[in-house]
Amino acid sequence: MDKNFISSLSICGELGLNMHSLNNEGGEGNQVLTREVTIVNEDGKTFTVNAVSGDMLKHIQAEHLYYISIEKDLPLCEKCKVFDPNRISGDKTFTEETKDKKDEEILDMLVNKCTMDDLEGILITNNNKNLPRKSAAEFGWLIGIPDKVKTDTFFHVKLVANAGDKSDDESANQGQNIFHRPANSGIYALVSNFDIYRIGYNEISRTYAIDENQRGERYKAFLQSIMYTFIKPNGAMRNTQDPHIISFKGVIAISNNTVPAPTISPLNDTYTTEIKAVAENINKLEKDAIKVMEFSTLSEFTEIMTNIIQDYEPYKLGANN
Repeated sequence: MDKNFISSLSICGELGLNMHSLNNEGGEGNQVLTREVTIVNEDGKTFTVNAVSGDMLKHIQAEHLYYISIEKDLPLCEKCKVFDPNRISGDKTFTEETKDKKDEEILDMLVNKCTMDDLEGILITNNNKNLPRKSAAEFGWLIGIPDKVKTDTFFHVKLVANAGDKSDDESANQGQNIFHRPANSGIYALVSNFDIYRIGYNEISRTYAIDENQRGERYKAFLQSIMYTFIKPNGAMRNTQDPHIISFKGVIAISNNTVPAPTISPLNDTYTTEIKAVAENINKLEKDAIKVMEFSTLSEFTEIMTNIIQDYEPYKLGANN
């Protein structure tokens, strides 16, 4: 039976979230400020809408990958074992082991040592180096679609007994507090891309630092973490504002060679038609290079992702796949 290979994967879709506060700018006084961005549509008209940053989405995906890696006993550096944001740059053992190594040797050692640094990317600063490891995951902002998103602000208060009495230690924040907190609802546009071929790849030596079995294990963990990102989008204020996920529809595109899987923003109403047309045009040049799959619910999305995890293997550059 012929094997199916996947080089890149893109997800473009519309995610419906109600009453969430996943990503905030900070606060002014007793007001929590929701994150907003100004965007331009295809006609050049500007809109200011609520959004969740790509940094937040990537953090959510990376956290899911961390738990999967722990559960599956995939290799992690000392800092990634405790989900330290410094990752391998804070690993003293790795710093000592790479002291006199060349850049390509350091990348080989990184890929072998840590699943998260391999897939999520890192700027290696050990031993005064400035060596980048590019992420295999790329997330755009999750942007509210104009006229389909709204932010409300709600009044909250921390009630304490004898609120009129003066506290002995005002700095302890033990008095009665009044504050305002946002809740966002709407349909959000998602664009994301994942370079599967880069799993285990050393960009300097142009070779793979791990074998195919290890690449396969990381591939499954990587795609599971991507799928879980939309099943449980972790973020701010989930303890009392767990998002109501009401819908998820869009397009998954995969490529089986170096042709990139196409992405077009759902801010454009015709994004599904456009992605299909792009795939058809490319397939005229590279036969069956791109496959496009539509989904209209979260369950359909998870079904497609599960099939991709089970039925495909990561593409290998320079091999006769």
